[in-house]
This record gives sequence, C-alpha cells and structure tokens, in this order.
Amino acid sequence: MTSTQEPLEPTSHVTGSPGEPSVDDRVRRIRRRLERLIGIAATEGNALTVLRNGDEIFAAMLAAIRSAEHTVDMMTFVYWKGDIAHQFAQALAERARAGLRVRLLLDGFGSRLIETEQLRAMESAGVQVSWFRKPLRLSPLKQNHRCHRKVLVVDEETAFTGGVGIAEEWCGDARNPDEWRDTHVEVRGPAVDGIAAAFAQNWAECHDELFDDRDRFIEHRPQGDAIVQVVRGSASFGWQDMQTLIRVMLESAEERFRLATAYFAPDEYFVELLCAAARRGVEVEIVLPGPHTDKRVCQLAGQHFYEDLTACGVRIHQYQPTMMHAKVITVDRVAALIGSTNFNRRSLDHDEEVMLAVLDPEFATTLDEHFDDDLAASELIQAGRWKGRPLVQRTRELAVQPIRRFL
Repeated sequence: MTSTQEPLEPTSHVTGSPGEPSVDDRVRRIRRRLERLIGIAATEGNALTVLRNGDEIFAAMLAAIRSAEHTVDMMTFVYWKGDIAHQFAQALAERARAGLRVRLLLDGFGSRLIETEQLRAMESAGVQVSWFRKPLRLSPLKQNHRCHRKVLVVDEETAFTGGVGIAEEWCGDARNPDEWRDTHVEVRGPAVDGIAAAFAQNWAECHDELFDDRDRFIEHRPQGDAIVQVVRGSASFGWQDMQTLIRVMLESAEERFRLATAYFAPDEYFVELLCAAARRGVEVEIVLPGPHTDKRVCQLAGQHFYEDLTACGVRIHQYQPTMMHAKVITVDRVAALIGSTNFNRRSLDHDEEVMLAVLDPEFATTLDEHFDDDLAASELIQAGRWKGRPLVQRTRELAVQPIRRFL
C-alpha cells in the first residue's frame, strides 16, 4: 500500500535556499519526534511570556497570586529567608483568608531554611503546607531524590515555571553578585494543565486529598500561537524522559544549539552528544556560571570536560557578573526548552523536574536575545589555554569525579 502521509521534511515552501526546510517544517519535525519518542502530546494555542531576573519574575508571580479568585497551587525547591519570602507568605496567606484554596508544597531539603514564623502565619491563615520528603523521615535511598520543580498555578488558568527560588538571591536584575541571573516563564493556555499535573504528582505523594470541589477543571481556550509539550522528570533507574527530551533537541539541531545552565556536570554520553553536534557543523554554545558559582564542586565536575568539548568546537562561556542560574536551551531559532532541569546528573537521574518544550520562533528569538546579552557579559574559555591549566586545577577536577553522579 502506498502511504499518502506527507513527508516530515518536505522541500516545498522553503524560506531559505532550495531544498532547505521552512520554519514550519522544522517545527513539525521536532514536534513529531518529541511526541512519538516521549509519548506526551504537545498542545497548541498557548501564550508564553519570558520573565528575566527577579524584578520581572517576582512581580508577575505576586500579581498573579494577589489577583487569584479560586485556587493557588505553588511548589518550590528553595524557600529561604528575606523580604521576598515574606511577601510570598503574606500574599498566599491573604488569599487563604479570603476563602481560596491555597496549597504550598516545599521540598524537605531545599526549603529547610524557611522561617518558622512564616510557616505559622501561612498555616494559621488556612494555607495547606506540605513537605516533600523530609530527610529525617526517609530511607537513605529516597533522601537523595528531591523535588526540584518550581511551579505556580493560579485559578487553573495561569502557570509559571523556570529556575527561580523564593529567596533574596534572586531579587533584582543581575546587576551585581548579590542578584542572581535567572529565567522564568508565564504560561496561559492548554499547557497549564501539564504544569498543574507536575504539582499534582508531587502533592499526591505528600497529601491524602488530591483535589476538591474548588477545582473547576476548566476547558482551556486558545491564548496564543505557541506549541508546548510539558515533560516531567522523576527519579528512577534507567533512561528517563528528561534525558530523551535533551537528546532529541541535541540530535535535531542543524544550525545552532544554545545552552545556559546553572549546574553543568554531565556524563560522558551527553558530552559526546554535544561534541557530535559540533562535529556535524552545528554551532554549539554554552553559558555557565563563572567566578560567582554557588557550587564550586559542581563547577569542577563540569570543567573536567572543558578540554574535550572545546577540542570538538564547542564554545564555552563563563558568566561574570553574578551566579548564572537559568536553565534554557534553544535550537535552530525555532525551538526551546525552559524549566527547572540543569545539565547535570542530579537533574537527569535523581530529582523531580519539569521542562517546557516550546515550538515557537518568536519565543526562541526572545531567549536567543537574552542569550546574546549573557554572552556579552561572559568570558570565552580558550581551548589552548584551558589545555595548559595548572596541575592543581586538574587534580581538583579529578577529585570530584567519583561523586559527579550526585551533583
């Protein structure tokens, strides 16, 4: 039987040279690869807003909470101290006192520094606070598997996710070492359900009640033009969806693959995927933390591979102004990944994560423009100079290799 299905890479309707696939063709190809290889359908009709650094991120999140009319669901890995932590506690408590269903899920390790006074104020106002895997209550195996997802869902209509934690470190606009660089995204449309499911999955482990009569289970109407696939990563043995997601993006790149990540400690397999992309002519650029990293041991684990990567043609840049905490990938100016996942073994193997695979040239362009700004504030690792790095640096890199899988 002769198939009548249109080929995935047609040569008609091109925007470049003859035979070159159009933007629509590239989007369709990557979408079908992601849907079939991960098994999660992408949704159309989404509107996304990129939020850069704390000034934009916190303002948008707090405005959404304060305007909520029905429900607020929030989970985070980091909830520490400071004025911004008080602002979120006050906003959540106010909505609970107004009669809304407000749920807050905190990681038992990452949010251990939260002030007791804040917890009491929220709980006394009616906020349902739950803890994900408090270390002292767990087996040694589970203690290593944390909830690293950052999710806020308001009224089932608006959602936020990305890399930001609730702490003073993220305030400001990355103007100095005290103001971290990060990226978050606001989502409206059908993809909100996938982000809400990330919350529900972890809430179900910590709480007897999964939903109640205040959940409206609304039908989403189109809000924009972005195609979004929501991918959840969970701790398990063997190959996981998050690894497939990044692999598909790397192997689908034809012109450019850009990565910004807070923690770069991959295994040899993903190092080879990066090198393979560079060898086939893809421009591979990576922006990583520089002198202001908050986890030097993780930086050392990644630096062990700088020599191999630069030798393949991968360009590695270290961000200079402050801690680089974003988790962003863009591919060929048409696709992007954004969420909580770092390019390290911990995110890919051990932690609960959530990422959005966004197929939208306009969205990718915005992230690329931010990437260009970050490049301008970064220093390029020179291949020759790195190869000649001191023996003490090499020794430190080797010393952390046995624990790289936990970083």
